[in-house]
Amino acid sequence: MSRIKNGLAFASGTTAIALLVAMPFVSIAQAPTKDWKALNKEALALYQKGDVKGAIEVGTKTVEAAAQQLGPEHPATATVITNVAKMLDATGHYADAEALYRRALAIREKFYGPDHLEVASSLNDLGAALREQKQYAQAEPLFIRSRDIREKAFGPDSLEVAVELNNLATTYRALGRYADAQPLYERSLAIREKKLGPDHLDVAVSLNNLAALYDAQDQFEKAEPLYRRALEIRQKGLPPDSLDLAASYSSLGELYLAAHNNEKAEPMLMKAYEIRVKALPEKHPDRVASKHDLWAVYMAKGNFGLATQYAGEGDMLVTEDQRRKMSIPMPVAGTTTAK
Repeated sequence: MSRIKNGLAFASGTTAIALLVAMPFVSIAQAPTKDWKALNKEALALYQKGDVKGAIEVGTKTVEAAAQQLGPEHPATATVITNVAKMLDATGHYADAEALYRRALAIREKFYGPDHLEVASSLNDLGAALREQKQYAQAEPLFIRSRDIREKAFGPDSLEVAVELNNLATTYRALGRYADAQPLYERSLAIREKKLGPDHLDVAVSLNNLAALYDAQDQFEKAEPLYRRALEIRQKGLPPDSLDLAASYSSLGELYLAAHNNEKAEPMLMKAYEIRVKALPEKHPDRVASKHDLWAVYMAKGNFGLATQYAGEGDMLVTEDQRRKMSIPMPVAGTTTAK
């Protein structure tokens, strides 16, 4: 949630969205009496308190109010639309968020022109929403265009461009275009190390992403030191219950699991699970994944009792009879006495 929260704009309004968000918008005929700025402030305050549902409800009213008080194609209206879209994004309503990002993009392109930095922000938001829906081919040109705008504005070695390179590389990785992704990840990492220093948390993000690229290609020997360095940075810079720290434990543990190094995998996966079980709801995909990882590592170690404790839906359970039979020593070839 912090990723989305930090992206919210504490500024202006949104367009009257007779779009498809799954909640009623105030009718244009029923003009809200409350000022859009006050509504926007209220929505953002609710979001920061963790009341996402309430924030979205007030945010939709802010959109209506801004559209009526400023006009449906005012850039401030685009900002509030974007705020609501980010809230929907945070709750996994990617299709609804996509519709609002498209509306904000259209407003900004018309008002500012195609090469403005606000347009780049909308392109980036829309690309991310499409990527979450696995629409990678549609996301790619948006990230490219956003990168080009920011390169022109800030220069090729700016931190803003490093973000765009990372987004584009992640899209290529999802498409299996590893050769296209690698130089972008490496360039993003080099920019961040130069601008921020070797121990910055954004450097850890780049390290983790490059490691994941190698990991996806089963190049474990290249991935491990990058995952480890990212973990060390996060251990120094984040609280022990951080979900980003959990992600690092999980990445490294899953690498060890894939490499059949169960002794190293277990403590990493357990640390990830302990953080996630406290911070995330039971059905959250990251919590479910961590639970499954522990089931897998205990199954691989032959500790079926512990494996059963972490078994999820679809995971194989071992009966007592199966457990007994699997514990019977297998004869070594060549040692059986012929009768």
